Amino acid sequence: MNFLIKILYLISKLPLKILYIFSDIIFFLNYYIVGYRKNVITQNLKNSFPEKSDEEIKEIRKKFYLNFSDYLAETVKSFSISELESRVRMQHINQHLFHEAKEEGKNIILMAGHVFNWEWMNALATLTPQKNSHPVYRKVNSNFWEDQMKKVRNKFGNEALEANEVILNIFRNKNDGESIYMFVADQTPHVAHVNYGLNFLNQRTPAFIGYDKLATRMDLIFIYCEMTKVKRGFYQVNYHRIYPEGEKFVKNEVVRKFHQLLENTIRKNPDNYLWSHRKWKYQDSIKNFDSEKA
Repeated sequence: MNFLIKILYLISKLPLKILYIFSDIIFFLNYYIVGYRKNVITQNLKNSFPEKSDEEIKEIRKKFYLNFSDYLAETVKSFSISELESRVRMQHINQHLFHEAKEEGKNIILMAGHVFNWEWMNALATLTPQKNSHPVYRKVNSNFWEDQMKKVRNKFGNEALEANEVILNIFRNKNDGESIYMFVADQTPHVAHVNYGLNFLNQRTPAFIGYDKLATRMDLIFIYCEMTKVKRGFYQVNYHRIYPEGEKFVKNEVVRKFHQLLENTIRKNPDNYLWSHRKWKYQDSIKNFDSEKA
């Protein structure tokens, strides 16, 4: 394993322009030969965009494979990317929201979707006035990749937290404006926990709702991360504060608003979303469906 780690780190030290050559090779193999999850991707796109023609779906699918291949190369680069390069390649817009949260004395819940490249948000910890930054991750089956990805997420002064422990951590810690918790909030819940679903991208969608408990029980600040791929290797995150309709959030309100914002982001650049995941495989297991359109 130590040998593999050294090889992985050495590869990550290569300039991105070299890593993108590998990305191009991966794209060619995936798109023209292997057809990685082609049926899943195609069906997800057709269900999400019934108004689009077959040719439009094919074009989005092809661009998705290109972006997905770049995502893999960029994830490898994450192992050795410097703070300076991270700041150059990932611009963070509306940083004043983090200063406002500190002034108000409220901790922050950041909510991103599986929009490329969410893995490059870690350097945000070097820009905000908060002392503590916690990327939230879900365990993977491979211990090797679990350890490596945790190291990536712990860079730049971050302290990564596993999804099963983060809610308790937030409740126990002081709500003083000194902590940020970074969620990829469009995770698919396990079939045993599909308690709530909503209309998202024209489909009945099981929704992860762990952070909703925080919205209704604590006075926290919720911020949506709108990810945009400016060009190859360069991204922009525009931060938007999510406000409740009333004095405070009601049950599932923040979940609906997050999915509304995420759907708007996806519709602008549909090829930049992770269409290869089986997000809708448990839609028939939804116990409580919210008919209000997300």
